[in-house]
Amino acid sequence: MKCDFHIHTSYSFDSNASPKEIVDKAIKEGIDCLAITDHGEVKGALDAIEYAKGKPILIIPGIEVKSKEGDVLGLNVREKIPNGLSAKETIKRIKERGGFVVIPHPFGLFCKFRGNLKELIKEIDAIEILNASIFGNGNEIAKKFAKENNLPFTVGTDSHFSNFIGKCYLEIPGENLSAEEIFEKIRKKEGKVVGKEASFFEKVVDHLKRNFVKIQKYVGGKKRKI
Repeated sequence: MKCDFHIHTSYSFDSNASPKEIVDKAIKEGIDCLAITDHGEVKGALDAIEYAKGKPILIIPGIEVKSKEGDVLGLNVREKIPNGLSAKETIKRIKERGGFVVIPHPFGLFCKFRGNLKELIKEIDAIEILNASIFGNGNEIAKKFAKENNLPFTVGTDSHFSNFIGKCYLEIPGENLSAEEIFEKIRKKEGKVVGKEASFFEKVVDHLKRNFVKIQKYVGGKKRKI
């Protein structure tokens, strides 16, 4: 199964891609499993699950939480978890909800995890070793860190729009697996990393679009309050 474990929809403050648009593009690209991980929100994941019923794709609900030390992904989570907690408390709350904990883009140039990852190795389930959207050599550092510490790993495009979907994914052996079966194979490090990052130009355009969407949503929110 071709799995992308880090995807955003219009329920994130920096995306305007509908859950329907994301699911349709993933199916078109031959992706078998998506984890919808909006910033501080689970509604996009729940909408995607509803839309994907009867379609050839597994949607794993999730959330990207901004802890004091950096971002944390909670996969298989259907409830909101507040931002601003410590990384350990964030991880604890994800686990309490039956979630699978991933540290995304831990060494990204502009989104680095600022806590001591080695202190959290026993707390987390995996780290993201290929993110299609980050700048710098963070993916290479993450791969080396995972290897040196014998850590399970995931792959995510970190798509905020549909265009990055399919650029990279984790290939999990088996067909029609459940989320729990996929997580177990990740724990056993049975996944194969496929694909690559977006080009530098694609990343620049992507982040400009994210900032434009942020401004649109901010202005739109201010207008609604008037």
